[in-house]
Amino acid sequence: MKLPIYQVDAFADRIFAGNPAAVMPLEKWLSDELLQYIAMENNLSETAYLVSRNGGYELRWFTPAVEVKLCGHATLASAHILFENLDHPSDEILFHTLSGELKVKRSERGLTLDFPATEMTSAPVEDPICEALGAVAIAASIPVADPWMVIYEFASEQQVRELEPDFRALLAASDHAIVATAAAEQGDFVSRFFGPQVGVDEDPVTGSAHCCLTPYWAHKLGRTKLNARQISARGGNLACELSDGRVFMTGRAVTFMQGTIDIPDA
Repeated sequence: MKLPIYQVDAFADRIFAGNPAAVMPLEKWLSDELLQYIAMENNLSETAYLVSRNGGYELRWFTPAVEVKLCGHATLASAHILFENLDHPSDEILFHTLSGELKVKRSERGLTLDFPATEMTSAPVEDPICEALGAVAIAASIPVADPWMVIYEFASEQQVRELEPDFRALLAASDHAIVATAAAEQGDFVSRFFGPQVGVDEDPVTGSAHCCLTPYWAHKLGRTKLNARQISARGGNLACELSDGRVFMTGRAVTFMQGTIDIPDA
């Protein structure tokens, strides 16, 4: 069985930047076990799988270790392939996902993700997490409904840039992914994402984290339109807007590779 596969750099306007994701359009769903094996073999932070449904698409995301409920960069990558390679007939795509219906619109600015905003509440700053990160945070915040990650705010962008986490210690210190953030020297805020709990030590650009970061910084800064940068080694830019309980994230994507994979009949 030969299956098409694309690799896309998302939240980037050139290859070798942003966050790479694999995108695999399928005629029908494979077994969950096989989907996970393929994602493990791809060894990217996310592999996205698409199956056509009533003019839209069912969309699922897998890290090398687990299936996740929400992923921004692999959604952006999937929309990019549908628009650029698979002749999607309009400028809007509807995805059916574990996080409900998600939309992506194409415009001259790029591709805009329409994602749910995450309500946040304050949380204690925990010493073992700070020790694992290598710096002391000034505040922490956690999602109210689904505490899958925790935001740790630091005093400066430089502190966030210089973090050198001990990932084994971080895994022992927390059941949640950790997002380190600070006010930006240029723009509004910066962040880094550490997720050894989901098999991704550091994610280059994390759209789902910005569902939390956007309302967090919108409240702190008193405005709803924000320019964000994830300052991983690859880096990525996101134009974010908070409106009516939704986060709109705009970015670009570039195809790096196209091919097929050979799988024993399933």
